[in-house]
Amino acid sequence: MTIQHTPIHPGGLQMHLKIKPGDVSRYVLTPGDPGRVPVVGSSWDSYEEVAYFREYRTARGKLDGVDITACSHGVGGPSTDIAVVELSNCGADTFIRVGSCAALQPEIEPGDLVISTGALRLSGTVDAYIDKSYPAVADHEVLMALIQAAEDMGERYHVGLAASVDSFYAGEVNPMPGGFRQSRMDHVIDDLSKAKVANFEMEAATIFTLAQLFGFRGGMICSVGANRITRKREDSSDSIKRCCAVASRAVVILAGWDAKKAETGKKHFFPTLLTKA
Repeated sequence: MTIQHTPIHPGGLQMHLKIKPGDVSRYVLTPGDPGRVPVVGSSWDSYEEVAYFREYRTARGKLDGVDITACSHGVGGPSTDIAVVELSNCGADTFIRVGSCAALQPEIEPGDLVISTGALRLSGTVDAYIDKSYPAVADHEVLMALIQAAEDMGERYHVGLAASVDSFYAGEVNPMPGGFRQSRMDHVIDDLSKAKVANFEMEAATIFTLAQLFGFRGGMICSVGANRITRKREDSSDSIKRCCAVASRAVVILAGWDAKKAETGKKHFFPTLLTKA
């Protein structure tokens, strides 16, 4: 007799997140740091912690009557892969990363927000799923909802491509022990900036690619803590809180659009759909 291994425990309990179906909303905001989950929930009308195991902290609540979830995914692609898969096993289908980043364009100031249209796959996790030529792109509805929310809340924001890397130190060309450096690193930041890449981060490519492969929606909004071109830096705690509030508002906007799609029988949202009876 062959016994198939499964990482799902009785009752649907997930191995790493320690959540089960019914614990989470379809809409999930995903910060990296578990300490940011309460920050994400600080703008909600209600907040309840569901589970906390390893780097995965999960909470749920409501904002303007919309069910919403926050779950931290840790640092980098491998832990993010686990979070997306196990959240989707429990009913989530819309993932918005709420993160921090370093800007790669001179006009992007520390404290600004960056909304991503897609990501360069400079990380390796999703290579296990699909060839490198498969693009990591944000869902258009999530992208529009984030832009709408940022506009409604009067935020200074930018829209563009992210560069998702596996290594915070070598990948983002940060100082390394013993002064280690390879010559190929000397032009990474300048080359990405010239290619109009907006920011460095570590998880968007994983979220975007998995969402596309699994038939879900993925997006990302980040607060800028530093600019690698101008070398400006500032404390990002305030902008992180604003970033979380924008992402939460985007969920409310998405929920309204999803309701309108259901009402009109349309598969995709488009602006004039709101004018249809």
